Amino acid sequence: MSTRGTGTVDFDVFDADNHYYEATDAFIRHLPKHRSKLVQWANVDGKQRMIVDNKVFRFIPNPTFDPVARPGCLDQYFRGKRAGDDIRDAFGALEPINPAYRDPAARVKLMDTQGMMGCFLFPTLGVGVEEALLHDPAALHDVFHAFNEWMLDDWTFNYLDRIYAAPYIALQDPARAVQEVDYAIANGAHVVVLRAGPVRGPGFSRTPGDPVYDGMWARIAEAGLLAAYHSGDAGYGRYADEWANSQGNTGGDFQAFRNDPFRNVTAGHRPIYDTIAALACHGVLRRHPTLRVATIESGSDWMPLLLRALKKSYGQVPRAYDGVDPVEQVRRHVWVSPYYEDDLPQLRDELGATQMIFGSDYPHAEGLAEPKAFVDDLAGFSDDEVRLVMRENALALSQARTA
Repeated sequence: MSTRGTGTVDFDVFDADNHYYEATDAFIRHLPKHRSKLVQWANVDGKQRMIVDNKVFRFIPNPTFDPVARPGCLDQYFRGKRAGDDIRDAFGALEPINPAYRDPAARVKLMDTQGMMGCFLFPTLGVGVEEALLHDPAALHDVFHAFNEWMLDDWTFNYLDRIYAAPYIALQDPARAVQEVDYAIANGAHVVVLRAGPVRGPGFSRTPGDPVYDGMWARIAEAGLLAAYHSGDAGYGRYADEWANSQGNTGGDFQAFRNDPFRNVTAGHRPIYDTIAALACHGVLRRHPTLRVATIESGSDWMPLLLRALKKSYGQVPRAYDGVDPVEQVRRHVWVSPYYEDDLPQLRDELGATQMIFGSDYPHAEGLAEPKAFVDDLAGFSDDEVRLVMRENALALSQARTA
């Protein structure tokens, strides 16, 4: 049973959204020699900054993570209950990095104190790098393979059946994408992470539903991996740039925690909405009937809108979907980790409690200081539904499911 209102439950949970803080050599340690200058570190205005292809990488304002923000320090800001015009003030005092943010043995000890039986583990810096290398797909794939090798070194892809780190799969070159999935499978991965949005590169932009990716999707489905779309720099800032004004309030590189109301209001849900729409409309979910997809740290308010749009579209052109209801496809193939501040009862009613997985975003500033406290936002959920959301659904996704 749950003990809602006290910030806990009386069972160990499975957290679908945990993070590490990358070591400073995460992108460098395994880079091929001919790529050695592609990712570097430099002192810029007195601060250590990561340089990607000779350009300062501004995705994270504090890329060394030591010191680092306290877990959950922006909770009230993201609930809209505290102003953050001065985001540095909202962060408050930083603290020395906890060894559990970079070491799996220390992390398991921390998880034991948190009542967490297992978690999916995602990048912090890593979800912002793809956009910086779109102009050179070969270099992009080399960088992310090196990153995945670092991840395997420092975390493994399955640590004691407790921590499931997600290797990053870039799609610019379909053959390299298949190779990276094969590398993940060969090294014991249970989950992989991808970037939402269209697959872009020099002279092309295409849907992840393009049949050129069927080999990759088939590998993922056949191996029973979970394909997780985690938020990051999806490149949608280019649309906001078209709305720039003379005061410069909109435009420029994606920067986490940047106060840009227009981007926040217009772009937050678009990448993941468009991506899941593409998987349904362009046939991925039909062609790969055992595929499992999760959306992580991407909210959930978009899902009811998508389901209504798909219902209408299917009523208008059912043959475009080969006579297979796309709403039911999404309800069968897609799991959502909502923001705790979302309308969670609506998501349950529209998608189903069986498709909801809780994610605390620990130890990020915008997440929860105590992961189990997510239960306090499950008002109106039965004890059985709470257990599904807080444990059983994600636990099942962590295990391989084959045809």
